[in-house]
Amino acid sequence: MRIDAERVFSAHDHAACRQATLERAEEIVAVEGLRLTPVRRRTLEILLESHQALGAYEVLDRLVASGFARQPPVAYRALDFLVDHGLAHRIRRLNAFAACMRPGEPHRPAFLICDTCQAVAEAPGTAVADAMLAAAGAVGFEIERMSLEAVGRCPACREARA
Repeated sequence: MRIDAERVFSAHDHAACRQATLERAEEIVAVEGLRLTPVRRRTLEILLESHQALGAYEVLDRLVASGFARQPPVAYRALDFLVDHGLAHRIRRLNAFAACMRPGEPHRPAFLICDTCQAVAEAPGTAVADAMLAAAGAVGFEIERMSLEAVGRCPACREARA
């Protein structure tokens, strides 16, 4: 099985990738009895346009270009909904958001952020998260929130520099 990072950092059928993720998100929302309103759906589509994280105001600008009113609270509520329901992730290092590429699957992603092309990929982070929890527990520290993020260069950008 290819991990998400391999798919993001290599050539792939992004249209199929985007469509499959959107369809899975629609299934999840339906099963949970929630609504993927037009602004929520368009926000998710915007996040799925590329494997890059976008700031809330970048999302807002694209919503406005799609015909929605320029209302920052609407964009923030749509992003919060997507994050709260596992359809998007907040990338704290970038103060931005990225679509979840594994919606509906329990996982602890570690985010690999290319500082050259700005691609963001989810990699399996369970082992790292478990190590952090164990280290914290050993000193009596209780972790309330954990974000696993690494900044570096993707294979294409590393090759371009060589």
